[in-house]
Amino acid sequence: MSDMNSKPVPTMAEMSAAGKSPEILFWVGCAGSFDDRYKNVTQAFVSILNKVNISFAVLGPEESCTGDPARRAGNEFLFQMQAVSNIQVLNGYNVKKIVTACPHCFNTIKNEYPALGGEYEVIHHSTFLQQLIDDGKVVLKGGGEFKGKKITYHDSCFLGRANNIYEAPRKVLEALDAELIEMKRCRTRGFCCGAGGAQMFKDAEKGNKEVNIDRTEEALETGASTVAVACPFCMTMMSDGVKNKEKENEVKVLDLAELIARDL
Repeated sequence: MSDMNSKPVPTMAEMSAAGKSPEILFWVGCAGSFDDRYKNVTQAFVSILNKVNISFAVLGPEESCTGDPARRAGNEFLFQMQAVSNIQVLNGYNVKKIVTACPHCFNTIKNEYPALGGEYEVIHHSTFLQQLIDDGKVVLKGGGEFKGKKITYHDSCFLGRANNIYEAPRKVLEALDAELIEMKRCRTRGFCCGAGGAQMFKDAEKGNKEVNIDRTEEALETGASTVAVACPFCMTMMSDGVKNKEKENEVKVLDLAELIARDL
């Protein structure tokens, strides 16, 4: 995998063979590896890491699904198989610090891997980006293309209510000098995009409206031209909602890393 500047991304295997250990392991996740839309987020985040000269590596072909969808769908056996396999790889490389752009991966590795022998410092990319901005390592061009633009932020359930991360994503957006307009339901009262708990992978149940349509309507009501997200599931659900409302030409759904990378 290469980033936008076509600088090759090192794997842990390559670094280990060279006797080096990176500052962070970037856990890409299934969506960041295979979903065409979310690959852009992976590339944006990698371009930021390269720009600020942070030593990092990925597991590459040694990375497997964290097991989050299996556990949420009730397949505990599959979850434990996937988790133990990943923990063996991570511990084999003596990994200490992991950064990921997926709240589902973040929550699982941070909160559920310790019980199976995997203890790491795990940081979501929203918090990591905030730290880079606070430390002056990421300096934005005074807002760039988003200066004064209306942006609304959708709280990911696994970031917000599950891990109490509300401020970091908003601080990242503040750095863009954009106008942050909150939806009616936000922060601790946020509303799911409709994909969590493995709902993404099953047929809709009876009802009169899809959850993601309900949430997209709230986002559109703010009048924002950008819906900021920090999760691959939210990205898919909110993008589908915007397309359903035929607003994709006026309203863009973008990840925090894409917003920052455009402005560096």
